[in-house]
Amino acid sequence: MDSDDDGSYPYDSESMEYISDEDNDFGFPQAEEPVASRRKAPYAVFTEDQLRERIQEALDAVTSVLSISEAEAVRVLRHCRWDVNRVNEEWFSDTAALRDKVGLVEAEPSTSGQAGGKVTCGVCFDDFKRRDVRSARCGHLFCKDCWQGYVTTAIANGPSVLDLRCPTPKCAAAVPRDLIFEVASKGDQAKYLQYGVRSYVEDNRAMGWCPAPGCENAVECLVEVSSEPLDIHCNCGHAFCFTCKEEAHRPVDCATVEVWLRKNSAESENLNWILANTKQCPKCKRAIEKNQGCMHMTCSQCKFEFCWLCLGSWQEHGERTGGFYACNRFEAAKKRGEYDEETLKREHAKNALERYMHYYQRWAENDRARLLAINAMKAMTETTVEQLSEVTMTPTSQLKFVVDAMQQVVDCRRILKWTYCYGYYNFANDDGKQSEANKQQQNFFEYNQEIAEVYLDRLHGVTEKELNKYVDGTITDLGGWGKFRENLIGLTDVTRSHFDKLVEELEKGLDHLLTTYRATTEEEAPPEVAEEAAAGPSSSKAKPEASKAPSKKASGAKRGRQNGQKAPAASRATESNTDLEATAGHWQCRHCTFANQDLDAEVCEVCEMARWE
Repeated sequence: MDSDDDGSYPYDSESMEYISDEDNDFGFPQAEEPVASRRKAPYAVFTEDQLRERIQEALDAVTSVLSISEAEAVRVLRHCRWDVNRVNEEWFSDTAALRDKVGLVEAEPSTSGQAGGKVTCGVCFDDFKRRDVRSARCGHLFCKDCWQGYVTTAIANGPSVLDLRCPTPKCAAAVPRDLIFEVASKGDQAKYLQYGVRSYVEDNRAMGWCPAPGCENAVECLVEVSSEPLDIHCNCGHAFCFTCKEEAHRPVDCATVEVWLRKNSAESENLNWILANTKQCPKCKRAIEKNQGCMHMTCSQCKFEFCWLCLGSWQEHGERTGGFYACNRFEAAKKRGEYDEETLKREHAKNALERYMHYYQRWAENDRARLLAINAMKAMTETTVEQLSEVTMTPTSQLKFVVDAMQQVVDCRRILKWTYCYGYYNFANDDGKQSEANKQQQNFFEYNQEIAEVYLDRLHGVTEKELNKYVDGTITDLGGWGKFRENLIGLTDVTRSHFDKLVEELEKGLDHLLTTYRATTEEEAPPEVAEEAAAGPSSSKAKPEASKAPSKKASGAKRGRQNGQKAPAASRATESNTDLEATAGHWQCRHCTFANQDLDAEVCEVCEMARWE
């Protein structure tokens, strides 16, 4: 498990008791406190004010080098998608070409008007004094009223006003920002500036808006932008995918998410239900649902009586064919494999629908649990933290770990939810059948999925039930508060690490995951264990507790290398692996990914599962 320090917050998985280190003095009254670690995010979140500051920085960088006005710099930057380096490259490569592209034409003398110092507006053709007309660098003159109407209409039409050109046909001269602000109303000026901010985000491939309703934050991707999903956690609390702007959905790719969401809302599932649960009347072809146990059906439309199973006329049925609740004809045809095309289609639709509902229901249940956790986190932020601060006499600034724990519950619920979408599309062929490889992959996937659920349930239980005991006064002795705090921080960190590892491995593919698992097992484990594990977990229902070894604290289990004892063959790793562990300074549990610092331990300090199992 990775973290900013030693990467570990060990605790007893049964009692949730944190296993303290004598060298760790967290010093609760002081400013520094233990915080569940996070990797550095590959993105940055910006408010509108911060965006304006970044825009100004870009303008300053361009104007100082190119010696042009800010209004001209905006034009050039928009053309180059707000990339300062690209601006410099294009400008010094071919200045004239770049100026032509953005409308920065050379200044032309104004056209002379009529005698007496008056000029004619090029739109309304009225005569005006020279001081009452304006022009872009091209010199085409128009009165203020015509400019105002032109600019107002352009602003109302949207962000295209940022590239506004002279009204004269075939003239590509850019309309200066100063001129736009001179004739525009205060409201239109604000819109124009807002369009500039939108351009900075929307014209930049590495930036995007948070899609949460009412959120005005923008995010910048700090890694190379690709088609792969990238989870963004906005400061507003919304998690979304930078690539497709849907809810964050790793380990599922964006294309699969689109198909899944369309499937959930499409009429095709209604048709599948009709196909799987109804049959057509053999006479009038009306769809009929069987809502009682008897096989004797009467069509409400044409009153035709028939058998539900074989669709034959009921006049040909009776005691000799099985009575009202069975059909010997159908069963005999079934045994002979003589299904008709409609029956086969119906069976296939029923199986496909049942499989879909299995995954969809679990996907939806975890989504509901996620929404409940979000509401609980809001309540925790608004009231529980204050109450907890009063009860435990701890400053609210040092209770951030409580909100972090609930935020981790929300994140894990979302990840767990999308693992069911992952499972739906990965373990069956188009006809719903599974190969042996599919079955093995599914068993291994569900085994890891269930371990993740165990960690999440533990964290959720401690965050809600155990914490509420302090809030509602069930626990009045605050002597254990420090220990509880350490336990919750450690459990949050371990759960985050496990889910991060699960997502990363699933994104690599189950074939890779199984290969790695077998290779690790065969290399590190005793022969009898390696042979047993080579086929992966034998059942998707395998509980992690079922293979749990005795606690290290209870049994004191060690690899017998102390006091000159030689480790037994059944618990000895290969020399190459031992060297790697010694170099790394830890051994990593294959079950929970915890980095155990004690190289002699037989069981993991966190999940208490045997090292070789």
